[in-house]
Amino acid sequence: MKRLIFHFDPVSPFAFLAFERLPEALEGCSYHVDYRPVLLAGLLEVWGQTGPAEIEPKREWTFRQVAWLARRLSIPLQVPGPHPFNSLPLQRLALASAAPGELPNRWVVETLMRHVWQAEGADPNDGRRLASLQQALQPLRDPQDPVVQDELRQELRRSTELAVARGVFGVPSIEHDGLQYWGLDALPMLREAITTD
Repeated sequence: MKRLIFHFDPVSPFAFLAFERLPEALEGCSYHVDYRPVLLAGLLEVWGQTGPAEIEPKREWTFRQVAWLARRLSIPLQVPGPHPFNSLPLQRLALASAAPGELPNRWVVETLMRHVWQAEGADPNDGRRLASLQQALQPLRDPQDPVVQDELRQELRRSTELAVARGVFGVPSIEHDGLQYWGLDALPMLREAITTD
């Protein structure tokens, strides 16, 4: 069985599309995925990059392309009202849904991603929506507890630093045998690596 690490930040529409597409792209392969939350803003800062949403023509292109890709892949997608948005509350909630030192499972990540990208343009950080999301996830640790908040902050920082040390420069980035496969369009390449070495 192949072990993969899926580095993600729910702020990225490409991370959402790759997450949704992964099972189909790797159909018939034997694999296990560790879902590792990272802060895209932290990755961009380390590598001296600017996010696509920060350059207006690139932002416009990105959302045109994402809408086309989603339609082509038959994946429902609605861009959230504010974008970019602060993904910290969602990332911390993902980590709070796992035991200390462990990573969130696919269902948790799926719930977070769909909270952002299939909510008819709603604000992912709206207080009522976040409360409803927390209720649905039933996290193992209380993300409102100040001590837990500090733990989650440190876990997310360590997760991002570990990703940087492994060569991750953006999301989605899927690691297999020490190599990174970046972006939705890298899924066929990843499949070939898994099936043919």
